[in-house]
Amino acid sequence: MEVTVVAVVVIAVFALVVLRSGMRVVNQVERGVVFRWGKALPQHRQPGVTFLIPFADRMRKVNVQVVTMPVPTQEGITKDNVSVKVDAVVYFRVTDPVRAAIEVQDYVFAVGQVAQSSLRSIIGKSDLDDLLSDRERLHEGLALMIDSPAAGWGIHIDRVEIKDVQLPESLKRSMSRQAEAERERRARVITADGEFQAAQQLANASRIMSDTPEAMQLRLLQTVVEVAAEKNSTLVMPFPVELLRYFDRAARKLGHDEEPQHGKDTAAAVQRPADPRLPAPAESAPGDEGRNTGA
Repeated sequence: MEVTVVAVVVIAVFALVVLRSGMRVVNQVERGVVFRWGKALPQHRQPGVTFLIPFADRMRKVNVQVVTMPVPTQEGITKDNVSVKVDAVVYFRVTDPVRAAIEVQDYVFAVGQVAQSSLRSIIGKSDLDDLLSDRERLHEGLALMIDSPAAGWGIHIDRVEIKDVQLPESLKRSMSRQAEAERERRARVITADGEFQAAQQLANASRIMSDTPEAMQLRLLQTVVEVAAEKNSTLVMPFPVELLRYFDRAARKLGHDEEPQHGKDTAAAVQRPADPRLPAPAESAPGDEGRNTGA
């Protein structure tokens, strides 16, 4: 009886040891890939407690969180022959733990190398203006270039972003001068446009004042009011130009009225008959003029 009890206890302890040796805990951020006698099982283990066959199964845990990996600074020459240094950052995660554990030895290192080569390639295919302004399109193209080989490893590229573009100092100075020249051009265009609009408004105002002379008088009175607000002791009043025009028109009208009367008097003097009491003027013969001259 005692031997039986001891045997049962030994068997129970052995079973507990076996179960304990085969029990594994998979965290929430991990997935377990089980290798049985060296061959990977098609299904990975979910988070929680899982049991393995002692001495037959081995489990490798794969992290499925999003990995943020900085890409070292890469130096290259752009499409328009400008030497630049560009660094980026890659966000990726494992979607198929079995393939990530089997297809590639170190998927983090592999993704880093692909990111570096893709970044150098995208630098050579792009212009400097695209690197500085059109980065969204470059991000999409870079993510597609990295995702093409990574998809076969069970890895998905979430996002790729270019962090910084380092330019040569000489190019920075040239770009600064270009920006200053562009701003100067805009300032001159805006000033010229303002003067053009002001000239148009002044021309419109002059046409209105020429059609309505009273507007000039009102503008003059308004100017007087503005000057009087300064509390000056001396106020110089300009002579109204419209008053000079009035005198000019009056003089021209008077001149036109006198000219026809003077013409009538001249005509009357020419047509007035001679006085019969006065002697008639002597008529000279054709030869008398020559004789008088000779005498």
